[in-house]
Amino acid sequence: MKDGFIKASCITPDLKVADCKYNSEQIIKNIKKANDIGVIMCVFPELSITGYTCGDLFFQKKLLDEALTELKKIIDETSAFKMINIVGLPISYNGKIYNCAAVFQKGKLLALIPKKNIPNYSEFYEARHFAPGRKDGIFKFYDIEVPFGTDYVFQCEEMNEFTFGVEICEDLWVSDSPSVMLAKNGANIIVNLSASNEVIGKSDYRKTLIKAKSGTLLCAYLYANAGTGESTTDMIYSGHSMIAENGTITAESEKFANGMILYDLDMQKIESERRRSNTFTLYGDSEIQLFKKVKYSIEMHEINITNNISKTPFVPASSSALDERCREISMMQSFGLVKRLKHTGSKTAVIGLSGGLDSTLALIVIVNAFRYLGLDTKGIVAVTMPCFGTTDRTYHNACLLAEKYGVSLREINIKESVIRHFKDIGHDMNIHDVTYENSQARERTQILMDIANQSGGLVIGTGDLSELALGWATYNGDHMSMYAVNASIPKTLVRYLVRYEANCRDGELKQILEDILDTPVSPELLPPDENGSIMQKTEDLVGPYELHDFYLYYMVRFGFSPEKICRLALKAFDGVYDKDTILKWEKIFYKRFFSQQFKRSCLPDGPKVGTVTLSPRSDFRCPSDASANIWLENLNSIN
Repeated sequence: MKDGFIKASCITPDLKVADCKYNSEQIIKNIKKANDIGVIMCVFPELSITGYTCGDLFFQKKLLDEALTELKKIIDETSAFKMINIVGLPISYNGKIYNCAAVFQKGKLLALIPKKNIPNYSEFYEARHFAPGRKDGIFKFYDIEVPFGTDYVFQCEEMNEFTFGVEICEDLWVSDSPSVMLAKNGANIIVNLSASNEVIGKSDYRKTLIKAKSGTLLCAYLYANAGTGESTTDMIYSGHSMIAENGTITAESEKFANGMILYDLDMQKIESERRRSNTFTLYGDSEIQLFKKVKYSIEMHEINITNNISKTPFVPASSSALDERCREISMMQSFGLVKRLKHTGSKTAVIGLSGGLDSTLALIVIVNAFRYLGLDTKGIVAVTMPCFGTTDRTYHNACLLAEKYGVSLREINIKESVIRHFKDIGHDMNIHDVTYENSQARERTQILMDIANQSGGLVIGTGDLSELALGWATYNGDHMSMYAVNASIPKTLVRYLVRYEANCRDGELKQILEDILDTPVSPELLPPDENGSIMQKTEDLVGPYELHDFYLYYMVRFGFSPEKICRLALKAFDGVYDKDTILKWEKIFYKRFFSQQFKRSCLPDGPKVGTVTLSPRSDFRCPSDASANIWLENLNSIN
């Protein structure tokens, strides 16, 4: 449970209808299996001790008594385990039968939670057997009084984030779902014991419900569904179980295949989402009555993370989702610029075209915007400004790119201007320091601004989110523009957006874009090597962008500690970077992130595209002189 991780499982065991002894043996076997692999929470389907499809057998006292006997057996035989377990069974209470979830741990029944919403339509006739759940009761379980009711949440004494609530099957499908009040009373995890049968299209709808519920409640949702052992007299059950986290299905079972699904829930991520959302309210000081807390204790330990942690959290995993994401982002960037061009009445856009990734993406965005507006792309002025570090490769790619997109190209060699500037300020041009580099960047920006004034246009910025995070931009140089279309696009995503464009093209334009993708990332402010190749490679200097984007995502999006981010990176980049390398560049990231905030405090306008941006107006408000000490100390403490 270190760093807020909880290994959770939904289990659909083999089952025989009304054979409580067989069913309890299967449940015990699965709990032991889950314990062996470090599971902290196990959820079983609705009425898993008896089976959901017992029909009028639920009126049989023998079945009800046997279910209680087997619950006691399950609790006793798993008493050595510290994990939370939740199973389903019918409970006879005060002259009524209730469809209940039994929550137990370490040989103790913590509470019984009855189903609140009883379906009695179509193929369901539960009201024939079960009464709707009631609040605030006490059930005597083998001479021990345990809470019985719908108004309970379960809270771990060692880790407040590990607070959960229980609902049962139909409770998910109604408009006034119990999970809403459970979440508002602090439950970060909602578990659902279900027996949802299969009909055509139902599994997709079920999946949509669970995604939406976990998203709107900013919670984890564990859905354990009844499987193939249920009676097929009138219905079919497939064991379609799911685990969702904050609106995303993170684990899903195969249908018609009983078994276990696992996921390492990140409770710190859920807490972070709730802290960020000021419209998510917990009921502690409002008019709503507080639910009662059932306290439990659990041993804190570090789990072995088994989740697949993506190396590129800004990039969707599936190719189809990636194509759709790229298409959507391209439209968002372009229509952001469309609005700005229409508002200013500009029919000209000016861009510094280097032949690198960022300026290529910005050019694509401008071309799309002009096409949406029905403007002649000759109104796009692409300016190439070769200087000391410009290589033939990038220069030719810039010129060819302008030609193929049908934009106006201007070439202005800035060498003499920069040399003159060095003379004016008394700088030795043989000293290749920050003055040498930044003078070129500021000269280029001055030219772009003045050409925009000449043509009545706007300078479109090319810098990306990763460069802003690291401060890898010249203040009042490439840092500045009149509209920054790439400002919320991280470098890893820039590459995919350009590749998407390349895949949509053919012929020479496709070849040019592919060559740009293969070109090392560089500001080209230092002279090339003896072979005319790029000598100044950004990632050699500040570190791999895939690592920095990883750090940026988890730091800004979720506020994770540097230590936790390092742990996630070790999992994601296993076999790519070792621990020393990950720590080295993470320290660089935090040092630069804090020291370069002043550049982000005065960013030009630009469209927000993803959930992580550094705009001082919309998302990230940070003092420019904040100290990075506590973050660096955390990194230095890692063994």
